[in-house]
Amino acid sequence: MHNFKELRFWQKAVQFCTNIYNITKSFPPEEKFGLTSQLRRAAVSVASNIAEGASRNGDKEFIHFLSIA
Repeated sequence: MHNFKELRFWQKAVQFCTNIYNITKSFPPEEKFGLTSQLRRAAVSVASNIAEGASRNGDKEFIHFLSIA
């Protein structure tokens, strides 16, 4: 089991997510439920998959979740 908060690539994924949220704030309102939502969900999923994989028992599962991320 890995401590995902200490993983540099998880930290970078969180920063990436923050950047995406800041960038999409300036998108037109008509994109709120389209492109904005899709970009935000995709950015969140990267950090989430890293964290979920880190909580698994084996390295093989962890690597699988990293490949999804």
